[in-house]
Amino acid sequence: MPLDLNKLGHLVAVAEEGSLTRAAARLHLSQQALSTSVRVLEREVGVPLLARDSGGVTVLPAGAALLEDARVLLGMSRTALRRARQLGRGGTRTLRVGHTPAVTGDELVALLAPSAAGDADSDADPDRAAALTPEIHQRYPAELTAALLAADLDVGLCRGMAPAYGLARTTLRHQRLHLAVASDHPLAARDTVALSALADETFMVWGTPGRSDYTDLLLDHCRNAGFEPRAERTTRQGTPPVTAVVGTRHLAFVTTPPGPAAGGGARVLALEPPVHAPLHALHLPHTTDPERAAFLARLTA
Repeated sequence: MPLDLNKLGHLVAVAEEGSLTRAAARLHLSQQALSTSVRVLEREVGVPLLARDSGGVTVLPAGAALLEDARVLLGMSRTALRRARQLGRGGTRTLRVGHTPAVTGDELVALLAPSAAGDADSDADPDRAAALTPEIHQRYPAELTAALLAADLDVGLCRGMAPAYGLARTTLRHQRLHLAVASDHPLAARDTVALSALADETFMVWGTPGRSDYTDLLLDHCRNAGFEPRAERTTRQGTPPVTAVVGTRHLAFVTTPPGPAAGGGARVLALEPPVHAPLHALHLPHTTDPERAAFLARLTA
């Protein structure tokens, strides 16, 4: 028997809320109807998925396995529905792009410029001649993953994030990293600096070491240069990375070009020898999305 997407959605809601009562309110269902739906799903699967007690519900191992695939299946179904509606209604083509704070606004402008100008091969396909309208959404890594799995975003731009179960990752390019310091930092008078000479400095990072793939990637550059770095997590989450060092004595890896930055509050130095960071795109595979495919093809060409 094919899985019922509605019942899978009910299971996801119960697991995320940890309570039948809260999940029923979220889904605008009665608690009895929701409980019946989940029990019918368990009978169809043939094994218990949830343990129920007075404190709420606990996801059992079989339920956890089904939930991983359920989120992917629900996202794929939403993608298929959205694409059919767009084609049927002849509306504006949109590409919903999410990005983590590690990907700056200036980079997004450069990345999305070809999409906003329309497809280069539109003459060969008149139905696709209209300009593609990008929708931009900044998300923290966990939020980006959840939005992609739910098909609330078409593609997610990030650095170093390992793809969650059900997502594919494409490396778009490797970008050169530079070093930002406050404009009154002793290093600000220099144009270049060697990473190996910075063992006594403190590096500003955005994620917690050991819990952020991108933070670990940055700190590994220091280890490869011969020292164990000191790191401090910035409180300026969500702001342009180059601004994190303003008013501090710390350093930060950035992709901003060398020179004055942050309205004169920071200066960016070139690292010699160069080090790089990948720019990745995350997306739901096995879904038909010509806009996304064209966007990724341009950036990997």
